[in-house]
Amino acid sequence: MTTAAPGAVTSSELLSVVASRELAARRTVFAGIGLPTLATELARLTVAPEIEVVYESGVCGAHPSHLPETIADAVLISGAEAVLSMPALFGCVLQGGHIDVGFLGAAQIDRWGNLNTSVIGDWERPEVRLPGSGGGVEVMANSREVFVVMRRHGPRSFTGTLDFCTTPGPDRALAEGIRPLGAGVTRVITELGVLARQGVGQELRLVAVHPGVTVDQVREATGWELEVADSVETVEPPTPEELRLLREDVDAGRVYLR
Repeated sequence: MTTAAPGAVTSSELLSVVASRELAARRTVFAGIGLPTLATELARLTVAPEIEVVYESGVCGAHPSHLPETIADAVLISGAEAVLSMPALFGCVLQGGHIDVGFLGAAQIDRWGNLNTSVIGDWERPEVRLPGSGGGVEVMANSREVFVVMRRHGPRSFTGTLDFCTTPGPDRALAEGIRPLGAGVTRVITELGVLARQGVGQELRLVAVHPGVTVDQVREATGWELEVADSVETVEPPTPEELRLLREDVDAGRVYLR
């Protein structure tokens, strides 16, 4: 078995491993491309062997021979259990309440789990223009819960006020008179630790930190007054076996582990 020194673990590897563990006991996952794909494929080999992965392109029960580079990658279709039209996917699978976990990324997140994937800065003259929603709004509204993976944990990303709300969580949607099906964001995995909430009416709070990270560091890196759990756990670092699977089986071609 290949081993790896803890110091050799990259940010992508750390986030993928920790996120994969959160998928234990989950059955259906609507996965975005990138870190969510890495995490779901690793979970299939470890904590969730029966997991069914659904992609926005209409592929359900994907079993790719290697990692897809986009949601339209042909590798997703080979071996898939079903390929649906977009109306069937969103109208029947998502809105039908058949997704346990929606797995998303974001540029910004606030204390209630609302997401920004549209612009950084002013809408008319943004500093950065981002890809936008995709299916994020539908995933947020209709999945039983949503996990978010954030590469950067700083006040600009974890902000008190979003520069733009692309994907409203259930609290914000309810304020507009809309009743979503799911709990919204329940887990956020970052380079510093894990934030969590149970659902409507609760703010994200710190529940775990990575080894060597302090609660004060996370608070300083968060753009609102972060709530902290009574007992903050320390995340177990990636094991040699998790790293071996990730590097040699999940992403041997270094599609995302660069």
